Amino acid sequence: MDIVLIPGLWLDGSAWDKVVPALEELGHRPVPLTLPGQGAGSASATLDDQVAAVLAAVDSASDKPMVVGHSAAATLAWLAADARPEKVAKVALIGGWPSADGEPYADLFEPKDGVMPFPGWGPFEGPDSADLDEEAKRSFESAAIPVPEEVSKGVVRLADKRRYDVPVVLVCPEFTPAEAQEWIDAGNLPELAKAKHLDLVDIDSGHWPMLTKPVELAGLLAAAAGRAGDKSGGVLERS
Repeated sequence: MDIVLIPGLWLDGSAWDKVVPALEELGHRPVPLTLPGQGAGSASATLDDQVAAVLAAVDSASDKPMVVGHSAAATLAWLAADARPEKVAKVALIGGWPSADGEPYADLFEPKDGVMPFPGWGPFEGPDSADLDEEAKRSFESAAIPVPEEVSKGVVRLADKRRYDVPVVLVCPEFTPAEAQEWIDAGNLPELAKAKHLDLVDIDSGHWPMLTKPVELAGLLAAAAGRAGDKSGGVLERS
């Protein structure tokens, strides 16, 4: 299966460098994306530009792909399901969930000179970054790509309720499936609450498992791809 891999904020397609060969060994065709404004195109890129890049990957897939979004890019993966519900086999979300219609994409930190730079590790102290050593943190920070303000503040527009029919798997890194279920039950994740086929999968990592647990993450994604036609839903915890 084609597996479209969308990096989160401040990352380009190289974030998936260790996941790609592991997925290939498992028989899949990974398609890591470098998004406009995050390593491709102009720093003036918009959210619509990034959505268009994701849809181009979906449209050029050799079959119905699984679309994977990390962190904020969970919304990009969900926007693909909204725009192409008949073409997306499954959506996998890693450490993030979709913004709702009318919400900003990722207006999380103060922009500067038209971009939202990486804010440093302060906001990510604790479980998010616990499995990154100092060298890994320095490498991440030096390579971090400021996100265009027109992306971070772009307004999410969802229109097709058929997106709720697309199976979803939420990979839970720095939080547990039980915590995610509590948030869903409390109404804090409205798009996931409406998904008709939702799996919650645990991975023992911080917020960036593609960097710290790439082989394990690839195994979870491959398993999810193998279940792309399974619409039973449920909570799946790694043993």
